[in-house]
Amino acid sequence: MDTALQAFDLTKKLEGANTGSWLSCNGDILVSVSPIDGRTIGRIRTATANDYEKVAKQAVKAFKVWRMIPAPQRGDIVRQIGDALRHNKQNLGRLVSLNVGKILSEGEGEVQEMIDIADFAVGQSRMLYGLSMHSERPRHRMYEQWHPLGPVGVITAFNFPVAVWSWNAMIALIAGNTVIWKPSHKAALCALAVTKIASEVLDRNNLPQGILNLVIGNRKQVGNPLVNDSRVPLISATGSVNMGKAINQAVAARLGKTILELGGNNAIIVTPHADLTLAIRSIVFGAVGTAGQRCTTTRRIIAHKAIYADLQQALIKAYQQVPIGNPLEDGILMGPLIDTEAVDNMMAALAEIGSQGGKILYGGEKLSGGIFETGTYVQPCICEVPPDCAIVREETFAPILYLIPYEELDEAIAIHNGVPQGLSSAIFSNNLKEVETFLSHLGSDCGIANVNVGTSGAEIGGAFGGEKDTGGGREAGSDSWKAYMRRQTNTINWSDEMPLAQGVRFEFD
Repeated sequence: MDTALQAFDLTKKLEGANTGSWLSCNGDILVSVSPIDGRTIGRIRTATANDYEKVAKQAVKAFKVWRMIPAPQRGDIVRQIGDALRHNKQNLGRLVSLNVGKILSEGEGEVQEMIDIADFAVGQSRMLYGLSMHSERPRHRMYEQWHPLGPVGVITAFNFPVAVWSWNAMIALIAGNTVIWKPSHKAALCALAVTKIASEVLDRNNLPQGILNLVIGNRKQVGNPLVNDSRVPLISATGSVNMGKAINQAVAARLGKTILELGGNNAIIVTPHADLTLAIRSIVFGAVGTAGQRCTTTRRIIAHKAIYADLQQALIKAYQQVPIGNPLEDGILMGPLIDTEAVDNMMAALAEIGSQGGKILYGGEKLSGGIFETGTYVQPCICEVPPDCAIVREETFAPILYLIPYEELDEAIAIHNGVPQGLSSAIFSNNLKEVETFLSHLGSDCGIANVNVGTSGAEIGGAFGGEKDTGGGREAGSDSWKAYMRRQTNTINWSDEMPLAQGVRFEFD
């Protein structure tokens, strides 16, 4: 059995709910299968609606204690969680690879993201700043402060099975909230391991159960109760656009708050003034990394006609050098897709490309033989498509890269912005006017816009998220912490009078 499974004691009977200790669940058995070789790596008894109710009650109870612990002390708990992740980085990174098929360096890199956001949150715990404002009334003081919200629901996807939870949980914790985590059923073992690590830290500090909670189950038994629970004032959800729309409608109906991180359809504009060597390296990582299963994956290349042919040939040559195989082995740069359904979706998209006037320039085949017999491995694909190709407006969660030529920069920007999604974007150019145009109001309409940096691989120090169908949410750095707290404006009258604002007079004997 794999050492990562043994390290977190995942080889025995597993329960799908935790409030600091494991609940005895009553749901169906979830069989966890590694996309690497198709073998069963775990069996989890999932949670029911009754199990969710136990978790939610405990999260509400713990919130009443946790919110009263000073924020810097909450930050110290997060620091300890970060240290525990450092200690477990190699095994947890390996488990990420085993559970979802990432190459080892990406698995460990995802754990490093968790460590980094923990470090960030520790500092932020001493910087939950409000503002002071000058009152128009004499001898009055105005200021604002930030208070904890309550239990925060975090729904995560398979492609970043641990990092996205940490972006939310570490910030939510220092803000004084408790957390209820519903992970993807495709990455449930990763969630179990992280919960074990964090729970041990909370136990050592004699903290009440219910601060960090886990609940694994289907939409009917767990997802819907969480999303519709008025005791959970904020739902942060990562996933498809359709999922996000459904969650947003449900939470809005009860006037709750959402942070939505949904689809991406990320493009890079490559101009005649680009360093092509730099561009090609960034494009290949952005398009092939995580087997094309990142929300920030590079899906469209909009290249000037003057360099289009050279770029196309260079990309094909680079793709021919990408080793595909078992992501746990050294030297492999691309592992499997998450499951055969993802492969089927990719094949369906490639069929649509041909019917819509596009053509495949390289790759796109299912791989077979040896480890490839799982049916989850594919050759990454480069396609040439017209700008108005309908399939290009959709996000296919697979390693398909579309090449589109352009003549003028305003045309390139129009093509770039002409999709429903608005997450990450980039331009490769050493021309100042082109760069500043791309970053201006005339340019990229995405939440992330880079120059001579690819679309994939955001740092935690900046706010992460996008516009349009991407959902408008922001997580991780900058002032994203404000989404996890409630703002309160305060006015203190330290005079002996009662003047009203705006000079209103309301006098009586």
